Amino acid sequence: MSNEKIRVLFVCMGNICRSPTAQGVFEALLEREGLADRIEVDSAGTHAYHVGEPPDPRAQEAARNRGVELAHQRARRVAESDFLEFHYVVAMDQSNLEDLRALCHPDYEARLHLFMNFAPDYGETDVPDPYYGGRQGFERVLDMIEQAAAGLLADIRRRHGLD
Repeated sequence: MSNEKIRVLFVCMGNICRSPTAQGVFEALLEREGLADRIEVDSAGTHAYHVGEPPDPRAQEAARNRGVELAHQRARRVAESDFLEFHYVVAMDQSNLEDLRALCHPDYEARLHLFMNFAPDYGETDVPDPYYGGRQGFERVLDMIEQAAAGLLADIRRRHGLD
C-alpha cells in the first residue's frame, strides 16, 4: 500500500457554507478515527463569488456548536489541477456536479462524486444551499453532512484498505 495521502475535495457553489462545513466535519471525523495523517481534506467552490472569505458566520456557529471549527478556512475556486490532485472530488448537489463535469478532463471523471450518494438511506440526493434561509437550514445541512461523511469514510476505508 502506498504511503501517499488520500485527498478529498468538497465542492459547493461559493465555498462558504456547505463545502467548508463538509471539510470541517470530515476533518473532525478523521481526527476521531485516527486517520488525519492518511487523508487530506480541502474545499472549493464552482464560482468565485467569495474567494478569500471565511465561511458564512451562520455555518461557523452551527459547526462550532457541534465541536467543529471552520474559522481557519478561506474560500477558493475549483482549479483544473484539482481533478488531478484529488482522489475524490465531492459535489454537494447535482448542479455543482454538472459544473465539475464541464471542467473535468474525461480521464478524471471517475473521481467525481455526489456527496449524498454516500448516505443512500438519507433519501435525498442534494445537500441544500442554506445561504438564503435561516439557522435551521444550517442545522439540517450539518445533519446531512455528518451522515454522508461517515459513508464517505467507509468507502475510502474499503477502497484503500485503511484500518
